Amino acid sequence: MRVRIIEIATAEIGVREATGNNDGERVEVYLAYTGLGKGHAWCAAFVSWCYAQAGFPEPRNAWSPALFPNARTYCRGNACRDSKTSVRIKPADVFGIYGYGAKRINHVGLVQGIEPNYILTVEGNVENRVLAKRRHLSTINAFSNWIE
Repeated sequence: MRVRIIEIATAEIGVREATGNNDGERVEVYLAYTGLGKGHAWCAAFVSWCYAQAGFPEPRNAWSPALFPNARTYCRGNACRDSKTSVRIKPADVFGIYGYGAKRINHVGLVQGIEPNYILTVEGNVENRVLAKRRHLSTINAFSNWIE
């Protein structure tokens, strides 16, 4: 199932917003899955949509913090940088980045792979598109597992 979620997500790499205003045909499909229309931030909607395409009813939320309930979250803050935690990180886990201006997790994406001190990701609503990135563990505020 993890592989399938990542296959679905990577097939979306390159999807772009139409005008840079959280809009466009595919972006609006992700948002619609969570009950929203164009114009809303869509990183969490993208993650939710990817899970749905693989047959998972959850998560189904466009609000980034909602993807980190206590029952699903296995680390927060500095604990995510600990070597004991890094061995738990798996493809298709959800990562969260804390926005100090928002005072909450305000960006999420999917773990595609793991390297020493880094995760490889697939995420939506970055540079107005879906893309793959390499992020240092020090930038991650939380990880959640929606599969087990």
